[in-house]
Amino acid sequence: MPHTSPAEVLFSLDTLHDNLPAGVVVHAADGRIVSVNRLAQELLGRSEAELLGLEANARNWMLLRADGTPLPIEEFPTNVVLATGRKLSGMVAGVVRPDGVCWLLCNAYPEFDGAGKLRHVVVCFTDCTALKVTQQTLEKSEERLRLVLKGSTDAPWDWDLVTGDVYYSERWWNMLGYPSGEGLDDSGAWVRMLHPDDDPMVKEYVAELLPSKRDSFSVEFRLQHRDGHYVPVLSRGYVLRDEQGKALRISGVNTDLTERKRTERRIYELAYFDHLTGLPNRRFLIEELEHVLARAARSGHYSALLYLDLDNFKLLNDTMGHDLGDMLLLQTAHRLRNTVRHSDQLARLGGDEFVIVLENLSSTADGAAAEASRVVGKLLAALAQPWQLDSLLFKTTASIGVTLFSGTGTNIETVLKQADLAMYRAKADGRNLARFFDPSMQDAADRRAAFETAMRNGLSLGQFCLYCQPQFDADDRLVGAEVLVRWQRGEGDLIGPDQFIGFAEESGLILPLGEHVLKESCRALARWHLDPALGRLKLAVNVSVQQMRDPHFPATVATILGGTGAPPERLYLELTESVFAEDTQEITQRMHELRSQGICFSLDDFGTGYSSLAYLKRFPLSALKIDRSFVRDIGIDPGSASIVEAIIALARQFKLEIVAEGVEYEAQRDFLVDGGCSSMQGYLLGRPMPITEFEHAYGTAGIGHA
Repeated sequence: MPHTSPAEVLFSLDTLHDNLPAGVVVHAADGRIVSVNRLAQELLGRSEAELLGLEANARNWMLLRADGTPLPIEEFPTNVVLATGRKLSGMVAGVVRPDGVCWLLCNAYPEFDGAGKLRHVVVCFTDCTALKVTQQTLEKSEERLRLVLKGSTDAPWDWDLVTGDVYYSERWWNMLGYPSGEGLDDSGAWVRMLHPDDDPMVKEYVAELLPSKRDSFSVEFRLQHRDGHYVPVLSRGYVLRDEQGKALRISGVNTDLTERKRTERRIYELAYFDHLTGLPNRRFLIEELEHVLARAARSGHYSALLYLDLDNFKLLNDTMGHDLGDMLLLQTAHRLRNTVRHSDQLARLGGDEFVIVLENLSSTADGAAAEASRVVGKLLAALAQPWQLDSLLFKTTASIGVTLFSGTGTNIETVLKQADLAMYRAKADGRNLARFFDPSMQDAADRRAAFETAMRNGLSLGQFCLYCQPQFDADDRLVGAEVLVRWQRGEGDLIGPDQFIGFAEESGLILPLGEHVLKESCRALARWHLDPALGRLKLAVNVSVQQMRDPHFPATVATILGGTGAPPERLYLELTESVFAEDTQEITQRMHELRSQGICFSLDDFGTGYSSLAYLKRFPLSALKIDRSFVRDIGIDPGSASIVEAIIALARQFKLEIVAEGVEYEAQRDFLVDGGCSSMQGYLLGRPMPITEFEHAYGTAGIGHA
């Protein structure tokens, strides 16, 4: 064998030392570095020249513990071995370098001389920075997961399909009212707690999930709470599979859906049920009627829809307040529930309107009508009983419209419309009645629709023209006039107000019609302003309750006055006593707004409606009109004469002007003049005439009876 010299051996050892896959640093007994290999220089970030002679102290080194806190000098690997003389293994320490922290897995051991005296400390270390970063990332991830789970109401669980073991978290048990799962947490616990109705569904779902390729799942079911009720949960998570796709384990979380289900139920109730009575609303009824029609078509049996409306409900609501009105509606719903069958549909459409649907009646129209009539009789009898509304004993009735349908060739809107028309016929025939729909009602509805269209066209074409009836004082002097409206519908076809005013109020056309009349009346006042005879007249214009309800009415009147230049003090707005059935505070405020513009108010048909002395004090009135029914009976009925005298005396007491209408005979005029009536109108004094003829007749110096 070739001979190897000592120098060559040392060279080989140095080469091995420098190429070791670990850093090696040798410290002398005083702690100073006496040897360092190449990898150690790289890991410590310093050259050999910089490292040799350095001591293991805080001035030369900044080391970190595994948790990132500073490592005390006495815990430096070298110092531990120097102090104890024992080997140190598996220590993780971080070396703080200018470019960051290098994490090292350190082992240190002592080297003794022949006398057993510590001569060196050898420290070996490998780079574990990547492993440390991975560990820190994992710890952060675990911490985030822990915080998420802590702040969440979700309950984790895990099912090992290989062993059959099931892990239930503490929160899983808490969700079901248990402090923990002690004694209950076997693998079959969740199956035993399933709602019986959900058990087949869940088992079928799992049986389908396991052999599939899906790696996620989401399913809702109910688990039994400790107190016996069932908790709705959403279970979702991940399916772990092997390379062949076989399911190995299922992990997931359960979310308590109790609040969500409660919210969903609340949203459903708000959408489909009346908040006051708890009955289904119109939306629910419409959707349910689709099913009713389908069932009727399949069965061949008739069904009936009853449209019920309380009589005089608005009067109760307006005079006694909405609280009592709501109380009546609640009691109505209760009585209806107790009267109809459980299988019958009952809904509140709104206001005081209710609908009842009767199914599975006779297969013949006559038989079905007879069955529906029996139910209607019970309903009318139940609703005619007195109502105890707090301390008020109230009596009211209902009007019911009935239509039969078989489901064939019928649609929902038609059924509702027919029953609605029949209900209005019941009201028109005297109330507290029921009427079955027949085609003549539809014909009448069609005629009404055509009449409404004609009225709208008449308004746009200017077919509604003004007439005036003069008013005279006791000395036969012209002092004013009342505006009346006529409809010049066609050539020679003049329609009086009794044929269209009522319809206009029902249809809402009274608002545009009233505005048209008011605007033309103000234009007339503006024309008369410079005429010596006409300029001193007051002009009375009838105003409907609907106009007074309109919050924009005062502004509309102000705009008309400003646009026409009419003197407001010459304009008298005539109200009927029905205005007193409205919200008196609102009406009073509106009247004062108009009065502040200079406009005067006259109360028409006084003594025939709701008026009282209190109302005369509350409303800013300027005049009272004695109704023609009292004037007509002067000289015939002593009672009427007394009423007229009382009204005149009352007007004087309140310093109001008094106008008597319907004066047709000299005896009536003489009685009124002798009684102190300030002005009169009627056929005896002057018939209504077109406003242009009125201006021609009275806009001159010679003023007399027309």
